[in-house]
Amino acid sequence: MDWYTAFPRQAEFHRSKKKYRLFGGAAGPGKTKALLAEAMEQAREVAGSNTLLLRRSYPELEASVLTYFRRDVPRDEYLSYNEAKHLVTWKNGSTTKFGYCRNENDIYQYQGAEYLFIGIDELTHFTLKQWQFLTSRNRCPIPKYTSGYSKGKNVVPCMAGATNPGNIGHAWVKALWVDKTAPPGFERPELYNPEDYAFIRARIEDNPIYANDVNYKKALAALPDKLRRAFLDGDWNFFAGQYFDVFEFGRHTARAEDVKIEEWAPRWISIDWGFRHPSAVYWHGVGTRREVASGEWRVASEEELNTATPRGHRGDKASIGDERQIVTYREFVKNELSPGMLAQAIVERTGKEKIREIYLYPDAFAKRTSEASIAEQLGDVLEKYALPRPVAANDDRIGGWQLMYQLLERDGWVITNDCRKLLDCLPTLIHDERRAEDVRKMEGDDPADAARYGIVPGARYAGVGAQMGAPWAGQAPPEIGSAARFVPGIPLGVQIERQITATDPTSQAIHRQRLEGEAKKQLGPHKFGRRWRW
Repeated sequence: MDWYTAFPRQAEFHRSKKKYRLFGGAAGPGKTKALLAEAMEQAREVAGSNTLLLRRSYPELEASVLTYFRRDVPRDEYLSYNEAKHLVTWKNGSTTKFGYCRNENDIYQYQGAEYLFIGIDELTHFTLKQWQFLTSRNRCPIPKYTSGYSKGKNVVPCMAGATNPGNIGHAWVKALWVDKTAPPGFERPELYNPEDYAFIRARIEDNPIYANDVNYKKALAALPDKLRRAFLDGDWNFFAGQYFDVFEFGRHTARAEDVKIEEWAPRWISIDWGFRHPSAVYWHGVGTRREVASGEWRVASEEELNTATPRGHRGDKASIGDERQIVTYREFVKNELSPGMLAQAIVERTGKEKIREIYLYPDAFAKRTSEASIAEQLGDVLEKYALPRPVAANDDRIGGWQLMYQLLERDGWVITNDCRKLLDCLPTLIHDERRAEDVRKMEGDDPADAARYGIVPGARYAGVGAQMGAPWAGQAPPEIGSAARFVPGIPLGVQIERQITATDPTSQAIHRQRLEGEAKKQLGPHKFGRRWRW
């Protein structure tokens, strides 16, 4: 093709025989143009075939792939171009379709189609389900072909993506191509073959046009840290939109064998139940982090725990490293378990540990798989083995995520290394573009939800909420959710305030109103003072 001369990295991309290729990483190596050239070459090489190039939205398609096509591909290279359908017809009867999938289900417009090659620009803007559906469209009925470009070759359908790190698809793209493992949501992980995947990593230096462009490099270097590491360095561990951008391995993790939680220390469990989606269970405890000579991590003694001062409220005599923390020390993540089977698994893994409370996602108290709710079925088995019946977890998403963020920021939460699903999940969560303070829902976020259900009450157990203005810091956790209980003799306002975990005023007011109604049911009519109005 006279209009396109591949750079060395682009040529490596074109030479690869892998079924699924990923090109790029950093900004500026010529990813989009390489995809266009690949689609065009395969269409011209196989007479009568179809190829497809996608972006997530039409404005993105118009600003990238279509711009390159109109600007760079000579008119005499193709037979016709239909502007309305965004369809190129080549001289050998093959076609290249330029498409987009703004909504999740837009992908089904390609159902029934057959494409020899499918290229997706900015692949991390797509979901795993969209990618997997498109793999079913990646086929070609032509067993042999003859054209003016090649003769007698076997047709090998293939797909490719080009992208920078970040956005909603970051986790699954990183898993498939960078980590070479099946991502969450990949329903048949045993069918994942890493030999089918090739990652051609490229940076700005691989593009001669920008390699010596000092101004462009300077602009990338001036970006905020996470953007710079993604766009300039192609670092898949940091990316734009990352919610828990303060999370660091080492700082927030500990070796499981170095963690010892004393028998007297508070322990509790949090659960996000699912059937097709995995159930996720986490065990939490309270301790302090102390850097000792060996560099090991340990939970402090009872005396140290009782005298430790939470971070941000350290007195003159408090020693560095004796800050109280929440310790998430065990995980169990598995799908297609009935409530009874899940409860039995929890019993087996808990052993003789003394669990103070078990927090379960609130919907489980209403959903029914039989005559009893999920919570009731779990509770019946747990109670048989002297474990607490579940109580409804607080599901204030924004308040919970913000608490988790601030605990990480202040080293108030540590996770053991054997909680692999949680450690894989946390760094990949991104902000919801419609509610910036919330985490965008995505495949594989079940571990994060389950952990959140345990972190909110855990802040009370560990007394690590004072620095965030929480009124319940340092107090024992009350019953919450649909299991909220009120007792005479303690001011009702105090009991209600202790059960409010939300951090934003609107959520606090909603929770307060709900708790007042629950208190009236349990204790009868009660006059709430002026201070409860909002």
